[in-house]
Formats: sequence, structure tokens, C-alpha cells
Amino acid sequence: MFLEIHDLKKGFGQGESRVEVLKGISFEVERGEICVLLGPSGSGKSTLLNIIGGIDGADSGYVAIDGERTADMKEKVLTAYRRRHLGYVFQMYNLIPNLNVKENIEVGAYLSDKPLEIDDLLKTLGLYEHRHKLPNQLSGGQQQRTAIGRAIVKNPDILLCDEPTGALDYNTSKEILQLIEEVNQKYGNTVIMVTHNDAIKQMADRVIRLKVCRS
Repeated sequence: MFLEIHDLKKGFGQGESRVEVLKGISFEVERGEICVLLGPSGSGKSTLLNIIGGIDGADSGYVAIDGERTADMKEKVLTAYRRRHLGYVFQMYNLIPNLNVKENIEVGAYLSDKPLEIDDLLKTLGLYEHRHKLPNQLSGGQQQRTAIGRAIVKNPDILLCDEPTGALDYNTSKEILQLIEEVNQKYGNTVIMVTHNDAIKQMADRVIRLKVCRS
């Protein structure tokens, strides 16, 4: 099993104000699958994604990637692992404003020993003709495509997507989701995607439903 989530628990706050966000969640994901974390706001989807990505730690339980537990990695090793093996796509694009499309994607390539060929990736993303444009010359969809390119150019084992269509209109959202599917099929990356949109489950190999925890 490629990705194993075992009995993860996570809470925030102290005493009476403490809120338990994750209450012992377990699941597994095969290499190359698209896994959708589905649930309403406050159900712990982004918290779970951050724990999988090594950005946050769990109170108990563990995440194992290819048999290696992230909690057992020293900080230096974990930082190197995140850089080489994980790609992140967020709701906000976080592009560098004074770099063009191609240069923004190249930022991700510098973090990898085995980056994808950038011109080929630009064509897959539908951005080749826009490669010399700055972010403020792009539509929202084109900016998100650039952000996906920056994440995927590293050729990461896992692509973590936190509400990647949250800031986009319906038609552009459909295009971005189709692009994520194409990227998954072409490059074989495992995709973990957070969403509250029930319709997105149609593209998933695996759906994990989270609920808001009540004390």
C-alpha cells in the first residue's frame, strides 16, 4: 500500500474550548489513485491534508508513505521529502507576480532532481501560448493551471490539492478538474484532493467522507 493513514487524531485548543477535529480516521490509497476528501467546512479536510503533507502533526496515529512514517522523519529529512516528493495546489494561486508563466513553473523545477520537460508540460496545461505572460495578464483558470504546473513539474509522488477550484466559476472549475485528471493519467501522480463539492466524487478512485465532529 502506497499511502496509509492510521487512526489519526487531531484537536485544537485547551480545556473546555478544545475542539477535536479528527477522531481516529484511517484509510489507504494506492499509488496513482485520485482520492477525494469530501466534507463540509469544519470537518477537518484541510487539517488532514496538512498532516499528510507533513505541514502539521497529528496528536496520535500516523501517516506512512511507501512504508515510511512521516512522524519518524527528522525535520531536515521531512523538509527534503516535501520538496522532492510532494506537490501542493491551493485555492489561492500564490504566483510570483514579476515572473512569467514559464518562470513561475520553473521555480518548482528547481526543487527536483528529475523535473518534467517544461515545454511539454506547458502544452499539457494549455499554457504554451501564454508562457511569456505575467500573472496579472491571465484569467483565474490560467493562473490555477500555472499553479498546477509549478506543483507538478517536480514530478511529485503525491499531488495535494486543497479546494483547487474554490475561487473559480463553474465552467473553469470543470476545466481544472479535467486537467487534474489528465495530469494524473499522463504522469501517474497520486492525487489527494480536498473539496466540499459532492459532484467531484465522480472523478475519484476513492472517496473519504469527513463529518464535523461534535463533542
